Amino acid sequence: MQHVRHHGFARHYVEMILAMLVGMLVLGAALRGVLALTDIAYDMSRQPRLVTLEMAFTMSAGMAFWMRRRGHAWPGIGEMCGAMFLPALVLVPLLSLDVVDPDAAMAWEHLAMLPLMFVVMLRRRTEYGA
Repeated sequence: MQHVRHHGFARHYVEMILAMLVGMLVLGAALRGVLALTDIAYDMSRQPRLVTLEMAFTMSAGMAFWMRRRGHAWPGIGEMCGAMFLPALVLVPLLSLDVVDPDAAMAWEHLAMLPLMFVVMLRRRTEYGA
């Protein structure tokens, strides 16, 4: 029985990562398409703070959509989105102060999201199938 619960927890974690990727790809592509039509230059080298926040938003939106579809309540979705935005909120000021390189910020943002998501899932383990 314990194995089944851990399997459900792990499956849910992977599903949320996939939903984040879909959100990043679909919403990110739509945004870049609209900006290309308006001739607005948008990339990490020119607007690193905006791209960092956009990445948190698109990934959170995909994950929030999937969580809601799976029946999660809004407070849990809000906590998970908060975990997704936390790295960006730390990195944006560091980018502004030129303490961190934009490419490194992007890597750190993505790397930090995964353990933060896991912590939120542990906090609500019954909701996530553990």
